[in-house]
Amino acid sequence: MGERRWDEPQLVQDSHHQIVSDILGSKEAAKESILYSYKHGFSGFAAVLTHSQAKLTADLPGVVRVVPNRILSLHTTRSWDFLQLKPNVENGILSKGHSGAGSIIGVMDTGIWPESESFKDENMGEIPPRWNGICQEGEGFNRSNCNRKIIGARWYVKGYEAEFGKLNSSDGVEFLSPRDAVGHGTHTSSTAAGGMVKDASFLGLAQGLARGGAPLAWLAIYKICWAPGGCSSADLLAAFDDATFDGVDVISLSLGSSLPLSTYVDDIVSIGSFHAVAKGISVVCSAGNSGPYPQTVINTAPWVITVAASTIDRAFPTAITMGNNQTVVGQAFYTGKEDLNKFYPIVIGKDIAAFDADEGSARSCESGTLNATLVRGKIVICFQSQFQRSAATAARTVLDSGGVGLIFAKFPTKDVHFSFGIPYIQVDFAIGTSLLTYMEANRNPIVKFSFTKTVIGQQISPEVAFFSSRGPSSLSPSVLKPDIAAPGVNILASWSPVSNLEQTDHVTPNYILQFNFKVESGTSMSCPHISGIVALLKAIHPTWSPAAIKSAIVTTASLKDEYAQSIVAEGAPHKQADPFDYGGGHVDPNKAMDPGLVYDMEVSDYVRFLCAMGYNNSAISLMNRASTTCNDKSTKFLVNLNLPSITIPELKKSITVSRQVTNVSPMNSVYTARVQAPAGTTVRVEPSTLTFNSTRKKLKFKVTFYSRLRVQGRYSFGNLFWEDGIHVVRIPLIVRTIIDEFYAET
Repeated sequence: MGERRWDEPQLVQDSHHQIVSDILGSKEAAKESILYSYKHGFSGFAAVLTHSQAKLTADLPGVVRVVPNRILSLHTTRSWDFLQLKPNVENGILSKGHSGAGSIIGVMDTGIWPESESFKDENMGEIPPRWNGICQEGEGFNRSNCNRKIIGARWYVKGYEAEFGKLNSSDGVEFLSPRDAVGHGTHTSSTAAGGMVKDASFLGLAQGLARGGAPLAWLAIYKICWAPGGCSSADLLAAFDDATFDGVDVISLSLGSSLPLSTYVDDIVSIGSFHAVAKGISVVCSAGNSGPYPQTVINTAPWVITVAASTIDRAFPTAITMGNNQTVVGQAFYTGKEDLNKFYPIVIGKDIAAFDADEGSARSCESGTLNATLVRGKIVICFQSQFQRSAATAARTVLDSGGVGLIFAKFPTKDVHFSFGIPYIQVDFAIGTSLLTYMEANRNPIVKFSFTKTVIGQQISPEVAFFSSRGPSSLSPSVLKPDIAAPGVNILASWSPVSNLEQTDHVTPNYILQFNFKVESGTSMSCPHISGIVALLKAIHPTWSPAAIKSAIVTTASLKDEYAQSIVAEGAPHKQADPFDYGGGHVDPNKAMDPGLVYDMEVSDYVRFLCAMGYNNSAISLMNRASTTCNDKSTKFLVNLNLPSITIPELKKSITVSRQVTNVSPMNSVYTARVQAPAGTTVRVEPSTLTFNSTRKKLKFKVTFYSRLRVQGRYSFGNLFWEDGIHVVRIPLIVRTIIDEFYAET
């Protein structure tokens, strides 16, 4: 990969073929080897090469970098009402943003099910003349599947097939086209921009009016992920290259790589998103599902919006009645297809262990650990363990052994798992233990399940989801990640009806159940919530940069739940949430459209950041699409990047950092600083008052942190507010005091 030397895409492509033919010895071999020529955002190509050929290519003049292909993984009715994003909110973001009309959201995922009611083009505007995209045909997908809602669709499989071999679509589990065989891409697309669908539900649960955040925004689909599992980075970069050329306004990316994180100049999400942001396109990414452990957040580049997952106030209570007529309540998606509304014997896994299984493994219902003779016709209660945490595994084990139902006791979380072929209720350890107490006191214990109900408003929310990956960033700890939290737990949205759901839950062999809507949890679900909000903001503020839009979302976020209590983060144990859980806080869309001040940035700021990270000039030139020389590689700039947060990973005695704010509120405004200092520090802001007028729209200020501790400390948190009597512009302050450099976090 290197900078473009020609503006004509064909000349760029010819240069790629010449490079590979020089290595392989013929133009024919080069043509077979090259998968993609990236020619819109920068000059680069994906090719199948041996390690030695890749090394020879890297040594050629003009080649900046050779990056190996990587395989990435994929990481709503009530949620939008919960965010107060409603049509009847006077002067709200939905009405002022005209429901996203005029914005184009590009979704890079598993494709789309175009017949879904969410993607009808009623009330949609005509396709804009600025749109350069195409409707690429393929298996089960032709141009008529695009409309005034789905205005573009492309698919990319060359990188995936180069890694895994030819993809077989003859068995009906995948389509070599933009058509979604998995469901994930249809779910994320409809969450971001689906139209209104009445009486949507999953098994009759969560019933209501389904809609996306920006229901009048256009959708552009880039299918890069495939049913067998995984998304090729070569395919992803090709999608970024096309999306940048096509003219999308927002890119929604619910996927990412696993830890350890690649450098920003090697990570394809970072490279592709940099080029998109340089063109004014906002890129929204999921934070990952490896929580609640620290330093697990992914997609940490400062130019993208990284989204954590939170709960909403909808629950699915399901009663379990014991033979003594006492009732306990868990959560499930049980609608009574199987007749468990009568009493069945209940047993615990350890008491029905297979001959060659130990009690501990059977207690958590690990695969193959139960005695089928003793399980048949019974409900089994299994307890999550350190080594067996999966309800899906327990469900498959019980089902394979002839059980009729599963109760899975686990640490408390609000996301509900759905199992196929066997009724399943999840409970916490306390309820699981109370069931055991009943079982031990009765010779023939029995239980029955009641049907699941949908309940709204009786569950304190939002809380940060247990699974949501946490900061700080393991690659650039001075860049706060995640940026923001949004609903990502038990989200109802459109689904692919041909999706073989056994694929995702692995419970029932050859068991296919078709759904048009499905409830899913993950940061994959929270990401398109922010993508929809960004589309609304773009409709209201079309000239704002991606950095300004991110700043508006972060600085107006909420730290309180519905009952004005501090937001809690699910974990082990639950705790008060902090910026490493939710970044700036929980998104507040209606406030984001009028933030007062924004922390804006340009591409040159990101280039200086890359220089401060210590990357070489050639690698940064690739990112910047132009020859770049780092004049200053001082790491001091890392804390001075104009982010809507300040993170000091290593505070010894004192440090001063600078920020610049741009006034986007009334022309004549006066803002006063207010500080909540992180524990163990003193914070001073200079100047403490900012006065804006018609000629002074941008002002700088400095923040000095003084350590009051001489110890190797932990991170502590505070806030800096700028207030004008109308707007409250808040950024988080994150500080760790140290006495010696490079200590591991203690």
